[in-house]
Amino acid sequence: MSPEISNQSLLFLIIFVFVPLTLSYFYQLGMSKNIVWSAVRGTVQLFAIGYILTYLFDLDPFVGIPLMLTVMIIIATFHARKKGKELPHVFWVILGGLIVVEASVLTLWLVFDMIDFKPSQVIPMSGMVIGNSMVAMGLALERMKSEYTENSGRLLAALSLGAKPKQASHLIVRKTINASLIPNVDRLKTIGLVQLPGMMTGLILGGVEPVMAIKYQLVISLSIFSSVSISAMFVTLAMYRYFFNENEQLIEGKDELKKSASN
Repeated sequence: MSPEISNQSLLFLIIFVFVPLTLSYFYQLGMSKNIVWSAVRGTVQLFAIGYILTYLFDLDPFVGIPLMLTVMIIIATFHARKKGKELPHVFWVILGGLIVVEASVLTLWLVFDMIDFKPSQVIPMSGMVIGNSMVAMGLALERMKSEYTENSGRLLAALSLGAKPKQASHLIVRKTINASLIPNVDRLKTIGLVQLPGMMTGLILGGVEPVMAIKYQLVISLSIFSSVSISAMFVTLAMYRYFFNENEQLIEGKDELKKSASN
């Protein structure tokens, strides 16, 4: 069992904040306020969620688990939506995608007896799945907007030659999904070699046998890999069509996309 970290020891973590803060000031990066705010906000959020989880863990699983999962999915949806707020129906597409992914992964965990239906197991593991899926959706939306902007000439040419939006967008859709998956693929390739994953490390520090910790890490790592893949594909395939109007013409520029979203 790892020793308990005292509140006094936590104060020394300010050193890890001071380093990037100094670099920002020295190189005039203009990120000092963001660094301080992020550190303070992250600390407060973690302590707050610690107290909330303590309360939720004492509730009936059929109350605490749906409640926390709902909150996490809604917050993740609002955050991922920022990457594609110009697009119509993006909120509902992301929300639906996260619900489907989380429900599918949780069902597999429970059906194959990988975890118990307890808040202490479902909530932390689901948080990792939802969080990584949120990031994948955000990356996909951001990359998709960039690809449509950079390749507008090629798209217009393809449409003028009779191609349908689906045909004209094929390469962009493929590149968007590929770019969204690269970070997760690289992370999975080096797992256990370059880094010891967080869940495995936490279980080992908690006194769990390394082999058992590895089993749990495999469950969450492969679940995240699958959920990220599905999330990126889902949001890309659902949203690419909104870069075209009802006449199958390319919508160019953020302003035009906003007008389309408001109609």
